[in-house]
This record gives sequence, C-alpha cells and structure tokens, in this order.
Amino acid sequence: MPIPPFLKPRVLIAACAALALSACFGAPEAMKQGGGKRPTASTPARPQLTGTPSFTSPEARQCAFDLKQAGVRFTPLPNEDHGGGCSSIDSVKLLDIGTPVTNLGAMTCPLAKNFAAWAQFAVRPAARKYFGQEVVKIETYGTYSCRNIYGGRSGRLSQHAYSNAVDVAGFVLADGRRIMLDGGWKGDKTSQDFLRALHKSACRRFGTVLSPDYNAAHYNHFHLDMSGNGYCR
Repeated sequence: MPIPPFLKPRVLIAACAALALSACFGAPEAMKQGGGKRPTASTPARPQLTGTPSFTSPEARQCAFDLKQAGVRFTPLPNEDHGGGCSSIDSVKLLDIGTPVTNLGAMTCPLAKNFAAWAQFAVRPAARKYFGQEVVKIETYGTYSCRNIYGGRSGRLSQHAYSNAVDVAGFVLADGRRIMLDGGWKGDKTSQDFLRALHKSACRRFGTVLSPDYNAAHYNHFHLDMSGNGYCR
C-alpha cells in the first residue's frame, strides 16, 4: 500500500534511526558465529552457572574438609557450565599451599588436594635432597582450558576441560635456578634425578601422569590429572 505523502518524512527518520542503532550494537551473534554454529571446545561459550550449588555431596564436603585440615588456603568456586561440554564442578582456587605456584585457575577439589600434598611431601623434600635448598616457586602452564586432547580440532575433551588437570613446567630454587622439564628432563644428572623422583611420586598420587617420555606434546611439562587408574608414562 502506498505511503501517504505526510508520513514519508517520519518513515525516513525511523529507518535512519534503526540503521544507527544497528551500527552501535554490531551484527547479531548468529552472524558473528557463522550462522549460529555450536561453539567448539577451543571456543567455549560464555560461562553460565549450572544452577547447582557446589560442594553439596558428602564426597565434595569431605574433600574441602581435608584441604582445610592440611592447612591449605583456598576459595570454593561456584559450579559452572562453560559450554562446549566444558565445566568446573566442585572446584577451588588455591590461594596458599606453602609454596607459590603460577597460573593456577579452577581445579577440582581432589586434584587440588593431591597437588598440594605432592608439593609438600614430594617437591620440597626432593629439592632439599638433590639440591640442598628449598623450592621457592612451582611454575605451571595452568589448569582449566576448554579444549580437546592435545588441543586438536576433533577428539575427546581433555581433562583440562573439566578443571581436572594441571601442567607443571618446572621449579625455581632459592638460589634462583630454574629446573625446567624443557631441558632438565634430559639435562645434568642432578636435574634428571630430581625430576624423575617427582615423576615417580606423582604416579602414586594422580590418576594419570604424563612426562616428556610420553610424546612430543609433553616435552616441556608433567601433565597431572585425576582421571584413569594409575596411568603413568
């Protein structure tokens, strides 16, 4: 139906206003994401609360109690569904385990408990045994990451996608030396002995332990997670 002449200016003004608003807010999300495709593990959706409070099960509450009893300072985190199959359930943020640690994000409570115990009862004593000094920092490549195994485009999700893994890169000694998996694993004898002792002790605490001997993707770190049943490589 033709637009009456007296309405044409108003229609033109409304059209201009609509164009201006679209320029301010940008393209719709479906267009930005290629027609509304499902997010992949490497590009997770914005985290959303699952609606379930964390640490409600007896096992989770016992784990939190064990952490407190061990003198570990931590903050419980809300349960989150990050999209793409990735999640953080009954996880914590470690604040103080007695030794500073870099890059720690969300960790499942069992992983946090075993990691803190490994640092206290394996890492620190081993540094004193092999180097005669204290470890003043543990360096990691982080914990939670919504991605597939080895960061591939396909395949099953990594334990990192569930906040259930940590990648340990190396250790800083009191004299400033950095004993890193990259170089130290096949380095001088003392560094090799130290790192292999830590690998052996980790295999008794974590469900899966992968070292530089496992494959090229692990040349520079220990992968420690709570899945599996004592898989140690």
